[in-house]
Amino acid sequence: MLRRRLWYPLVVVLLLGQMAFAMVTTAVQQSPTIDEPVYVGTAQYYLDQHRVLYNPEHPPLAKLVIATGLAFTDAELDPAYRGNQTNLGRHLLYENGNNPADLMLAARLPIMVLTLLFGLAVLFFARDLAGRWAGLIALSLYAFSPDIIAHGSLATLDVPAAGFVLVTFWMLWRARDKPRLYLPLAGVALGAALATRMSTLPAVPVALLLALLAPAVVTVAGDKRRLRELGLRVLGAIGVGLIAVATVWLVYLIVDPRLRWTTPTWLTDPGGLRGLAVDLLPLPQSYKDGVLIQFRFENRTFNGFLLGEAYRGSLWYYLPVALLIKTPIGMLLLWLAGTITVLVKKWIAALYLLVPAGVLLAVSMTGSRDYGTRYIIFMPMLLAVAASTVVLLRRRWTWVPATALVAYVGVSSLLTFPYYLPYSNEAFGGTSNTHNNLHDSNVDWGQDLPRLGAHLRSEYPGQPVWLVYKGAGVPSYYGIEGRNPLTVPIDEVHGLLVVSDSRVALARNRLKQLIDTSTPIDEVGHSITIYRR
Repeated sequence: MLRRRLWYPLVVVLLLGQMAFAMVTTAVQQSPTIDEPVYVGTAQYYLDQHRVLYNPEHPPLAKLVIATGLAFTDAELDPAYRGNQTNLGRHLLYENGNNPADLMLAARLPIMVLTLLFGLAVLFFARDLAGRWAGLIALSLYAFSPDIIAHGSLATLDVPAAGFVLVTFWMLWRARDKPRLYLPLAGVALGAALATRMSTLPAVPVALLLALLAPAVVTVAGDKRRLRELGLRVLGAIGVGLIAVATVWLVYLIVDPRLRWTTPTWLTDPGGLRGLAVDLLPLPQSYKDGVLIQFRFENRTFNGFLLGEAYRGSLWYYLPVALLIKTPIGMLLLWLAGTITVLVKKWIAALYLLVPAGVLLAVSMTGSRDYGTRYIIFMPMLLAVAASTVVLLRRRWTWVPATALVAYVGVSSLLTFPYYLPYSNEAFGGTSNTHNNLHDSNVDWGQDLPRLGAHLRSEYPGQPVWLVYKGAGVPSYYGIEGRNPLTVPIDEVHGLLVVSDSRVALARNRLKQLIDTSTPIDEVGHSITIYRR
């Protein structure tokens, strides 16, 4: 009997253990990605100055989580430093006498811990829906997801925000039985999501409507019971919203109890419905100004790259196609099967899984930046739970394909180790071919400077290097002494031409001419191509 009780937690520990190993291994091998120095520098600024100043376009919570790791280091910022948020991170990591590798690991570890905790939320959400076997299926899909492993090992905001959204709807599901306990917890989780990324705002109306489905907190009796119960449910939903708002305020107060913030002079109110909506937000002024900054981003035009084609602007179908490319085939099939099962066998659960996933995906598809599936990292979380409901079919033969597909996901994930960021499934040529279909945080986010430095020293010692790198790292720190080929006449560029694949994807003019007249001979980390010229 004891053995039967132990095997289940043992499997859970093994699944999360392999995920932790994959994330830590990935983290220690990667240089800072493009966004990380901004968040790490801002987190250190919170520790040193206790003020919201840098990176106001993103709320502080995930950066406070990052700061819990930095608190155990000796890192400090120069109080006299005055620079933008991009230079702040570079200053902290490379110019202030700190060890970048140690700081990045300290910053990434708290996010990894949070990612593992969200795995438990996936497990218990699925158990609540369909039983203990469903929990293991959901956790397996979560723990082997290349996207979650890749971004869960980085000091960024994407996984924390998505994870808090997941917990919000899990708490709302549980509130259907115990509203007094779980409605307040849903409010806290929703507030945590809002305090992590503003892209979670579209989840608010969905969450508040679902809060109405929870029973009234107070038992109602009498002839007008239904009307009173409805009123109490409305009050319960309002309570969830108020707790969420209070959570956001608390996060800002933790950073700066005096709430010192001055609206930048260059930031103007857009007016119209957007301006009115921002003005009505019952949130700190720095939060509202951050929303306005995000609106400014959305008004800009960015470069994109999909299926081998570079373009300007954004494509409405970019995120669904990118998700198809970067999700294991077995996972896609289980998502489809689980979605059908939810709709047929447990349709009420669709309101807590498929509706929020669909709403957030639809809003994300309107964005102006076609940069990666990290913007919809909530999909492999929520759909892992949905996929687990295949156990509700209660037919013996369903276990065979379900188990086989889970195993297929695990094998696909393990085979890409430790290159999770550039992963793509076999239908699109696998990890080594991702750079031909996607760019930026889907494949090359500046993460491979350590590998590049070691590779050049071992395979091409003493050879001249011409480097076109897109990222936030400092190549010279990793022993890479490369000249910029875009600053000299093309005829002078001879030797090794090393180019980040995100730059290759969008190459134009001089860079395109250099690439077209060179021969690809090698690659590093599936994110950097080496040419002979």
